[in-house]
Formats: sequence, C-alpha cells, structure tokens
Amino acid sequence: MANRGVDLSDLPKDVRDQLAELDLELSEGDITQKGYEKKRAKLLAPYLSKTPSADPSPETDQPAPGPSSAPDPPPSTSTSVSTSAARRHRARRSGGARDDRYRSDIHTEAVQAALAQHREQKMALPMPTKRRSAFAQSPADNCTPPDTSSGSEDEGSLRRRAQVQAQGLQSPDSWINRSLQGSSTSSSASSTLSHGEPKPQPQPQPSALADVLAHTRIENSSVPPDVTSATPQERHPQAEAYQPPVRGMSRGQSRSSMMDTADGVPVNSRVSTKIQQLLNTLKRPKRPPLSEFFMDDAEEIVEVPQPDPNTPKPEGRQIIPVKGEPLGVVSNWPPALQAALARWGATQAKSPALTALDITGKPLYTLTYGKLWSRSLKLAFTLLNKLGTKNEPVLRPGDRVALVYPNSDPGMFWVAFYGCLLAEVIPVPIEVPLSRKDAGSQQIGFLLGSCGVSLALTSEVCLKGLPKTPNGEILQFKGWPRLKWVVTDSKYLTKPSKDWQPHIPTANTDPAYIEYKASKEGTVMGVAVSKVAMLTHCQALTQACNYCEGETLVNVLDCKKDMGLWHGVLTSVMNRIHTITVPYAVMKACPLSWVQRVHTHKARVALVKCRDLHWAMMAHREQRDISLASLRMLIVADGANPWSVSSCDAFLNVFQSHGLKPEVICPCATSPEAMTVAIRRPGVPGAPLPARAILSMWGLSHGVIRVNTEDKNSALTVQDVGHVMPGALMCIVKPDGPPQLCKTDEIGEIVVNSRAGGTMYYGLPGVTKNMFEVIPVNASGAPIGEIPFIRSGLLGFVGPGSLVFVVGKIEGLLMVSGRRHNADDLVATALAVEPVKTVYRGRVAVFSVTVFYDERIVIVAEQRPEASEEDSFQWMSRVLQAIDSIHQVGLYCLALVPANTLPKTPLGGIHVAETKQHFLEGNLHPCNILMCPHTCVTNLPKPRQKQPVGVGPASIMVGNLVAGKRVAQAAGRDLGLIEDQDLVRKLCMWPTMMHQYLTEALQWRAQTDPDHVLFVLLNAKGVAVSTASCVQLHRRAEKVTAALAERGGINTGDNVVLLYPPGIDLIASFYGCLYAGCIPVTVRPPHPQNLAATLPTVRMIIDVSKAVCILTTQALTKILRSKEAAATVNIKTWPTIIDTDDLPRRRPPMIYKPPTAEMLAYLDFSVSTTGMLTGVKISHAAVGALCRSIKLQCELYSSRQIAICLDPYCGLGFVLWCLSSVYSGHQSILIPPAELEVSLPLWLSTLSQYRIRDTFCSYSVMELCTKGLGTQTEALKARGLNLSCVRSCVVVAEERPRLALTQSFSKLFKDLGLSPRAVSTAFGSRVNLAICLQGTTGPDPSTVYVDMKSLRHDRVRLVERGAPQSLPLMESGTILPGVRVVIVNPETRGPLGDSHLGEIWVSSPHSASGYYTLYGEESLQADHFNTKLSFGDTQTLWARTGYLGFVKRTELLDASGDRHDALFVVGSLDETLELRGLRYHPIDIETSVSRAHRSIAESAVFTWTNLLVVVSELCGSEQEALDLVPLVTNVVLEEHHLIVGVVVIVDPG
Repeated sequence: MANRGVDLSDLPKDVRDQLAELDLELSEGDITQKGYEKKRAKLLAPYLSKTPSADPSPETDQPAPGPSSAPDPPPSTSTSVSTSAARRHRARRSGGARDDRYRSDIHTEAVQAALAQHREQKMALPMPTKRRSAFAQSPADNCTPPDTSSGSEDEGSLRRRAQVQAQGLQSPDSWINRSLQGSSTSSSASSTLSHGEPKPQPQPQPSALADVLAHTRIENSSVPPDVTSATPQERHPQAEAYQPPVRGMSRGQSRSSMMDTADGVPVNSRVSTKIQQLLNTLKRPKRPPLSEFFMDDAEEIVEVPQPDPNTPKPEGRQIIPVKGEPLGVVSNWPPALQAALARWGATQAKSPALTALDITGKPLYTLTYGKLWSRSLKLAFTLLNKLGTKNEPVLRPGDRVALVYPNSDPGMFWVAFYGCLLAEVIPVPIEVPLSRKDAGSQQIGFLLGSCGVSLALTSEVCLKGLPKTPNGEILQFKGWPRLKWVVTDSKYLTKPSKDWQPHIPTANTDPAYIEYKASKEGTVMGVAVSKVAMLTHCQALTQACNYCEGETLVNVLDCKKDMGLWHGVLTSVMNRIHTITVPYAVMKACPLSWVQRVHTHKARVALVKCRDLHWAMMAHREQRDISLASLRMLIVADGANPWSVSSCDAFLNVFQSHGLKPEVICPCATSPEAMTVAIRRPGVPGAPLPARAILSMWGLSHGVIRVNTEDKNSALTVQDVGHVMPGALMCIVKPDGPPQLCKTDEIGEIVVNSRAGGTMYYGLPGVTKNMFEVIPVNASGAPIGEIPFIRSGLLGFVGPGSLVFVVGKIEGLLMVSGRRHNADDLVATALAVEPVKTVYRGRVAVFSVTVFYDERIVIVAEQRPEASEEDSFQWMSRVLQAIDSIHQVGLYCLALVPANTLPKTPLGGIHVAETKQHFLEGNLHPCNILMCPHTCVTNLPKPRQKQPVGVGPASIMVGNLVAGKRVAQAAGRDLGLIEDQDLVRKLCMWPTMMHQYLTEALQWRAQTDPDHVLFVLLNAKGVAVSTASCVQLHRRAEKVTAALAERGGINTGDNVVLLYPPGIDLIASFYGCLYAGCIPVTVRPPHPQNLAATLPTVRMIIDVSKAVCILTTQALTKILRSKEAAATVNIKTWPTIIDTDDLPRRRPPMIYKPPTAEMLAYLDFSVSTTGMLTGVKISHAAVGALCRSIKLQCELYSSRQIAICLDPYCGLGFVLWCLSSVYSGHQSILIPPAELEVSLPLWLSTLSQYRIRDTFCSYSVMELCTKGLGTQTEALKARGLNLSCVRSCVVVAEERPRLALTQSFSKLFKDLGLSPRAVSTAFGSRVNLAICLQGTTGPDPSTVYVDMKSLRHDRVRLVERGAPQSLPLMESGTILPGVRVVIVNPETRGPLGDSHLGEIWVSSPHSASGYYTLYGEESLQADHFNTKLSFGDTQTLWARTGYLGFVKRTELLDASGDRHDALFVVGSLDETLELRGLRYHPIDIETSVSRAHRSIAESAVFTWTNLLVVVSELCGSEQEALDLVPLVTNVVLEEHHLIVGVVVIVDPG
C-alpha cells in the first residue's frame, strides 16, 4: 500500500508487527489481495496524514495520473475532467455499451493512434519472486486512481476522481514509486526495472485519453485482443475510466502495453505461459455487484407527488431533556437481588412469595420465601457441581442457560431463575416449543445460537409434553442449536453440603439475565440486563410504585419477560411481596379470575393489560359481590396503546361501583431495551385526573402534534403514561436519520439514559451500537453531551407538566407516501367497525409490504366461523371507508382468514412478522380477500400521450438515414439460379430452369433416381413403419389422382381437403391432388377422444374452403360418420369422402401441368392465438422459391438426412414435412409429435441412432423433452444416446423465441453431447411462411437484453444482462435467401430507425398471394399482401406480417463478410394490449405472473373495459386460490407498472 503521509518507522511496534504479519499472510497465500488491502488500510487509517486538496479548473489543463496509455497524446483530445462534468455525464447516462452516441470517428481515430504508439513501445516487466502476481494492483485506494469497471460511476468513484485531480501536480514517477514501496515484490521490482535499457522519462499524462478509451468502441480494428485486460472487448461506455498502472512495471507504461507479447507474458520472463495465464485470470477483479452497474431508475418511473403546501411543520423550540426525580438512597436496599432473597429466606421463611392458580382459577400451591430460597440453593448447587465431573463441569459461571417453563407453572420458573442467579449463570427465559411449526420457533433458535446456549432447564411435566421423535428423543427444532435438557424438579436436585455457600457479589455490570425480544421483521434477539441494571430497575420501580414490604400483587402478565418479570418476579422479591400469578390459560377459561383474586386477597396492586380489563368487563355480570376497593394501583402494561384509553374508561365505568377508585389506574410505557420508560404514579384521592390529549390524525401522520378541533372522526385521544422513571434522563429524537433532538411539538422516538436499562443485544455487537449507544445531536448536528442513551422504540412527546405521551411504536410504524401511520391505530379503527359479526376474538393484524416503490397497507383478520360471505364483504368495505376517512390513507389489501389460522405468539397474540411472511409467500390461505390497489397506488408513471400521426417534412429520407439513424432493414443473400446444365447433372439436381413445379420434380426424380428413399416414418418404438422412395411416392400419387377422377368427379381448380394423421399417406395424397390439378387443403384430423372440441374446427375449415371432396383413411371415415360426430356437427352434409386405403390400380390418363407458376398450389389454413381462422393462398412459384431458399440456407442435397418432429398441417411444418424433400432430394425422417407422448426419448434417440445433423421440432416437443427427460440424462447417456452429431436443431414457430426454454433444453442435454450453439429458432407468419431460419452458414443467433420500459414506448434500448426491467430476446434465425425485411411504423407506414420497435414487413418471392376468404375482402388482402411504404423506397411491394420486431446490426460477420443484421421478433401486433398509452405484450405479463407462485400453471392476460384481467390456472389445493390474488397484483405492479383490475383463478385445463 502506498503509505502516503505515513513513515513506517514512526508507527507503534504492535502496528508494525501486525503489518509484517499481514505481509507474510499475503505472501503465503493465506489471505486474498482484497482482504490484505482492507486490513492494511484499517491498520494505517489512524496514522494517515490529511493532504490538502487542490481543485484544478477545467481550463488549466492539469496533468493527472491517468492511465499512461500514450506518452504523448495528440493535444486536440486533451481535456481535464471535473467532477461536475462527470456528474452531468452521469445524469445523461444511457442504456449501455451499445448506444450509438459513443460511435465517434474522432474517438476511433484517437484510439487507433494511441494503440499504434503502444505497439512501438518495448516490454520490460519484473519477474515475480513469490506466489503473488506481478500484476497485482496497488492496494492504495487513497493514491490509486480507481478502476471504475462498473457501468455507472457511483459517488465513491466521483469522490476518488476529484482526489485524483487533487494529486494531479505530482508526477507519475513519484506516484508509481509510492505504489512500489508498499509492494512485497518491491525488491525484485526495483532490481529488474532496467533490463539494459535507459529508464523512460516520466511524462505528465492528461486524463483525456482515459475518456476517449472509455467512450469508444473499437470497430473493425486489427489490434489483437488484450488478454490481460480485466474487461471484455464489448465495453460498458464508462468502463475503465481510469486504469491504475500495474505494479512492478517500468515507469512509463501501463498494462495496455502488454498487447504485443504472447498472452501478456513478458518476452524475457522466466515464467511459463500457463502460469502467466493463470496469474492473469486470478488478477481479474470480480465483477462488481449489480447495484454498482445499475442505478435504480425509480426517479424516471415513479410519479412523485407534489408536496402539499398545507402539510403541518413543527414550529416549537428544541426540546430540553427531561429528568426524572432522583433515585432515593434507602439504607436497607440489598447490594444484590440474590441478597434480598437470602435475607427473606432466612428471616421470613414462612412468608408467602408466590401463589399459583389451577386451570379453574383456584389456588394450586403457595411457595414461601423459605422454600423459594432452599430450592433455588439446591438448583444452584446442582448446576455447578452435579452436571459434569469435578474437573470438567458442564456449566461455569457466566454461561447462558435456556429456561423452558410453561406460564401455568410459575413456581418452577421462579426457582429456576433464582437458582441461575445464585449459580451466576445467565438465564435466558424462552417459550415452550409446542411443535416444529411454531411461529417464530426458528427465530428462537437464532436467539439461542447468538447467546451460545447449550443447556436448557425445564420441569418434568413440561419435558414430557415436548414433541418427541419416534424413538423418544426430544425433537431437534428447526434452526435450534443442540441442547442438553435438565429437569429441575426438587426430587432431582441435590442438597448442598453444609460448607457450600453461593457466591453473592455486589451487583456489577456482568449480565444477570437475557430477555428475548422480537423485532418488526420477526428476528428474535436477546437483551442482556446487567446485575446492577436489574437491581437499579427494581429500586426505581419500588420508588415509583411506592411498593411496601408484605403487600399483595396480582399478576396477569407473562412472568418470563417484560413487566410480568420486572414487577412480578424481581421487584416483588426485593420487597417481600406476595405475588398471585394468573396464567393466560386461566384467563381464557375464566376472564374474571384476576378480579376475584384481587377481591379475595385484598390485593394492593394488580398488573394487567387492556385485554384483561376488556375481558373482565365482558364477564362482570356473572359476579356481583366483588370489591376492588383494596387496590391502590392498577398498572396497565400496554397503556401506550391507542385503545388503552377506552379500555381504562370502560373498565372504570363498570367497576367504580365495585370500589375501584379512578386515581389507581396507572398506565405505563416500557420497552425490552430501555425497560420501564415512564409510569403514572398512583394519585391522591380526590385530586383532578390528568388531562387527555386529543390529537389530529393528519398532524400525527406528518409527525407533528396538533390539537384536533374540527373533525371529531379523525382525532386520536391519548392518555399520559406518567412521568419519567426515578434516576432517568429522557429526550425525544427524530426516528429516522441521525438522532437529532425534536422540537416540542414534534413526535419522535423516546430515548432514555438510565442505569436501569438493558446493556446490549447479546452476541450482536453491530446492532447493539445503534440501539444502546445513541448520542443525541442538536439542530446543527453537534452532540448534546457525552452520555449514551438507549432507544426505546416508542414514539411520543413530552406534554405539559413533563408528562410523557406515547402515540405508537417504531415497530408498528407504516411509512406510506411519506406519511406515518401507526399499525395499532389502524387496528383500533378496524375493530371499531362492528367487528362482532365478522372478526373472531378481535384478532386483526396490520402490516405494510413494499410494492412499486412505496409501502402498502395490508390488514388481515380472522373471520368468525359462522360469518357469511355477505357479512364479511360488508365489513371489509366499511373498514376501507373508515380508514380512508379517519386516517386518509388507502388500503392495498384486506384479507379474512379462517378462525385460529394466523400464526400465534406464545401468549396467543398474532405473530405479525410471520403473518406478513405467509402473505408474501402465498401461504396465508384467506377465505375472503379484497384488493384495492386503485385507491392506494398513486405513484404510477403518467400515461403516455401519443403524438398525432403524420409524415412531416422532417421525415424525408436522406440517403439511407432517417433522423440520423440507420433504417431498420435487413436482407438474406441472393436467391441465384443455376444456369449450367452439366453441373446440374453432375450434382444430380433437377434443373430449376426446366421444372417450375414440384410435380415435375417428383416425376423427374422417379425417372432419374427411382429407388432413392425420400421419406421414412417412425412409430413410438423408433421402428420405420413405412418408407417412400421417389418412384413409390410418384405411383401412389398417380393412384390418388385416378381415384379423384373416378369417384369424385373433380374439376381442375377444385379444393380438396386432406384429412390424415401425420404420415406418408398425407404426402402422397398432396401430390395426387397436384397431379389432378386440384388444390389441396391439409386439415388436422379430429381427436377421437375429444370430438366435441376438435370436430367443429374441421367442419369450419371444410366449409370455409368450399372443399368438394375429402381424402382420408378408413378409420377416419368411420369417425366422420359416427354417432358421436353426429352429436357435434351435421354429418349428412359432408362433401364426398374418399377412403384412400384401397385405391384403384389404374394410372391417370394424364398429369396436370398448370399454365403459369402464379396458379395456386395449395391453401394453408391455421388458427391464430387470438382465435382467427385464416387461410392463405400459396402459388407454385412461391412453393418453388421457398423450397429453393430452404435448400440454400440448410445446404440440403440427396445424400443428407434430416429429422422432423412437427405437425404437418400448416406453415413451415407442412413445407418441411411434404415439400422440401421432393425439391432437394434429401431424406426426411418423420416423427409424429403424438408418438412422443407414448415414448418420450423417441426424437432424441432417433437423432443419435441415425446420426442426424439437422433436425426441426416445435416448442411443445422441446418442452416435453425438457420436462419429461430432464432428470433422466444419466440413464439416456448409459443407453449410449449421443447428440454430438447434431449441428442445428431448429424450433419452428410463429412467435417470439422462447429463450428460457431453448436455454434450459441446451443445458439439460449438454451432457449428452448437444452443442450449446446447435439450438436456434425459425420465424414465419401467415403472409410469409418462412422469413428466418437458422441455417448452417450464418453466424450464431445473438441474444440481446432490451429495456422493457422503452419497449412499451415502441423504442429499443439495449441494456446489460441482469439489468433491472430487462427482457432477454433471441434473434429469430438468419433471414432466408431472397427475403428482405424492413421495420415500419404500423400507423404512418414509414420506415423506422433501428432503435425503434415496429411492424415487420417482408418482401420475397415466396410470400403468399393473398387470404382465401368466403367473401373476398380484397381491401384487407391488398393491405396485407401488396403494400408500399409511405416514404423512402415507395416502389417495392411488401407483405405485412402483423408482428412487431426490430433489426440490430451485430458485430458478427455473415458469409459474405459483411456485418450481420439480426431480426428480433417481439410479439404479435394483434395480441398487444394498449394500456395507459403504452404497448404491452401479454407474454411478458404472463411470464411474470407464472413466476409469482409455485401453484400457477398457465395464465392468460387480456383487457376488458379498460381493466387488465389475469386468468391463472391453479395447480395446487383450492385453499391456495385466494393467496394468488395479491401475489399476481404485486408482480404485475412491480414489473409492468400496471394495476390488475380482475384476477380469475381457475382449475387446470
């Protein structure tokens, strides 16, 4: 590392030793270069001297140590980059390396010049001495210009860039010297700097060339690739802005000067090439994470709401910290809590400490202080002395131990807790795990792990109840460390020997116990409480609550944590209080039990929650004669909740007549970290009660306190939680950002400084600092003092008289569109809407999920079993209205789930974090759901305003350019004709000049090469069931012709339907029709098992094509005339049906020859995805041109074999199956796709068996193989299946290439030898059956990543792989010979530039002649088949494909040596959805939807009255159906910025 400003000799010895050790580690290879630099920088950081920075202005051309690429660059390119320029540059950053802006001739020339100079330089490099690379980068961040190999410059790189200019005055010489000083190879470096040549003189290097290099793509340059460079040739526009010189090189050159030598190896180096290559590989920096490449473009997308001028702002002065009363010093306070127990155990042994109740609410047992002391002592002795051997005890003081006791057995817990304190081990009380699937059980495992717990104490009863494995061992809970279980019942404990006494030290800062705490995300952490904090807290509570010795306290809270532990277990023992514990199970059975205990025991204090007040109130009619007059303090533990006011008021209202005094109600505020923050002191009888605060909800949502005057509905009434605790200091700080003190009328987080607070999150130092060591700062950012405060996680303010008011918790804070809402407030509102009919036991959870750059509020409630759907929806819609009017915020989703199905906390509350997780994963299983994204998603981008269409003067063509862009057009090679007849005979080809028709070709082949087999048909077993040689096919075709003449009475030009399963009969009948002068129409036969669905399509094509006759097989004839068929269509009106299974043996008198090649050859019918049936007319000339084009592209000739696994009824599938072999003479192996359903490996094994080089299939075939054979590749390999012979596997389709499918197919079958380059796609449309087909000669199909946002605007912007919102597209194959395509604006019909998405128009001799329709809509036909551009080349006739796509010129070269133009198909124009003025392709939305949940099989997307409708097939259980609704809504909103109007979930199929 360059030790700028650091003299190593001045460093302290320990630092020098550490540095030496680091160097050793690096040289031994025990640490990575990156780790070395990081550690070294950390060690030297305190000793680095600050350097004054000088900011060179752009005009004064300061030399900066940029990459020393050219010793003397041309002055014209020399500029200095200032940070503001860099910033501007970043602001207009475009989509990636391929942006045309960076293609400047000047840049290219400059780079060529620079590279030419490089080649002249000689090489001089040191030889590495150790295992380190000679090219290791200098680890000095603070003196090395950074290699910003990320696409976008982050702030850091800008800062560093500024720093680089600041050092611009230093010469590179000194700079490199410094870099060398820190290198462990410096000895060898310095000794090898001059290899018998003079040192080059250092030159000042301007950084301009770096810029040139960064912004230029080197095109068609003959420079050899730089194998040492870290970035690939195709560079990001700003990659490599600065490259640090390589350490250990001669001083004037940088790493680019290594180009000339082999693989970057120095000519005179002793290092072998292989090692050097390895070094080069290791030296390459890891690719930076994506976040550095891509800046989140939320700013571009999201509609930012304008700030409301009426937003309330805080106006008060800065708050002054509030001090609690001093903590009184009482003479008889014990030095430690254990000492108090020892004292009462000895002096007041008979005094009751704890009474536990049974399930009916009757006292079960009473533990006296004597018993508590003796049992705790026994446990402490057992833990320390009896769990291991004397030399190897299992537990030592300071170890953590889990306490696993149910609430119903407080006695055992008390003994265990105090036993641990006496043994000086640290108790970690946790809940009893009931099953493996407990909510948050895994998180408890995380807590035990972070606290290093390996031992758990429990009772015998509890141990028996724990879930066990079949062989009786306790189950290993998910995420839990291995635990040893110890039973603490008295009978298992050993009485300590007479001389053994527990060690009771004075309270110190060691941890006393660890209390668990669950965060908003559900993570469970352990708050460690020190011995002194535990004691101080007990003293503060005693003083605040005025506890007296011998009082009785009724505790309804969980005694393992929080108030239940602090008051009911710790403070009570300190003051010898008798605690009566009422467990949760008792409360469920008898809600009034705690009131009865207060009455029976004349209790002075009761410790309850609002729900206990509520339950007691509901049940109070059952018992009249109870008195609460003895109570001096009713502590309400969740007095900070919004509904605590109404609970307290209602309870007082009911029980005032039973002796309850108003002043005894004492709400308090607590948190696990700060413990008790504030508590209301018991009042004096007759004194006025504290005032309430009536606050405006609107103000609260902006974090400001405003008294509500106008609208009663949107007011929140809060009661105070009393004063700060004795001995504490409290202030209010801003909840986000630095802990700045709030103003007096501002809501913030309460922070407390007190000895009575938690000390840390055990085992988690990082999180601890942020929570337990906060130093508040004032408005100017200066700390207000030295003392650290603890964050309480409570939001509130200090009211008049220093009373503390709490309005919510950080955990329940929902930030929606910049406003704060409190989850508890929303729950209170939801519960206020007549929940009795609908909500089960008031169980409602509120949380927020992040969708589309903002938080969205979700409410989930449990529905009563008897609630009707109507009740539920009525309740949900009323909740919507209530929350909208009171809180002025929209809800995203309201879901009702069956009763008792939400994940529970151990005490029966709702586990919100787990509920949220279930919601996001689709495991909530709601029974009713209401999504309201329209009301709450207000940040959608503005709808696009379409510009008026019109060809203006600015669009006039200038040469080959439109608006400075290349016109998006591409062409295949020429479709030349062979004139030389001798060559024809030699190649055994039929001369194209002589034979224009396929019928002549077949006759010629039957004469010249009669026995050459053209077709082989395979069955499911891979056996050839029938073959057809040239002469056999010719003769069979003649028989079909004779049958037509004999039975059909057919005239020339009549349409004949061919209804055959895929096979050779179909081919023979096709040529038979041509011989007879009829026009064949191939139709897919009806499915025998599904006639009702498939026969109507057959009937429709027969009717539309006006066929006079049907050629078919005997089996299909029976089906057409069967009763089942009669139930679907009218079978009496079929045209003549000819069964070709028995044909006449006669030959026809003559074979028809069409008068011109423009006559129709056949009709091609197919049904589009939008359900349109279209038939197109194909002429003889088109057939000849298409077959010739395919022959040239795929290099087909007689000796070749190809395998076809396609349906042969329309499009390119039919051409390849029936026509191509007769034209080119190659052999076609035909595999009907239906056979694959019987035998999946059929197609692949055929390829292997026949060693096929070229094969054609459909996506459905590829999908069958991928899904069905993906797991069987090993078995197939064992059977000898080998696909290495396959040169091209073309998927035939009329759609956008399915990249994911082709890639997974290639990956899966790579092990069987399939070349990754083999798989490609073809593209055709109705107007032209084959436009692209990846042949054998063209370059490999390229893949690009397109920005989806641009596509919606009909623009094409290429981005890097992995960029957010990117869509991978694969080229649709090489354009066929004789085909020209141009990209056209479908509205203006003008040609577009290659950065635009438009309709693909095609001009080729094999385009169809027109649509075949009943009514002959000529205008439609002329528009689609013979149309002209509105400007530019207005003479050529084009056919409109109806598909959107774009053309991109790639870096690859085609056969002629020109740069290859790739055609990318994006989707069908008819299918696109116009929403919000943008164009969407359903397939993109469907892809997103199918990723949303594992249970979504297929999905379809369409619009209905301006609403987006998503229909998904559910392949899971029915209870998952409604889970999909929010997930589908989320994914479409996130990825496509659209709100789904309707989600329909249907059964598969």
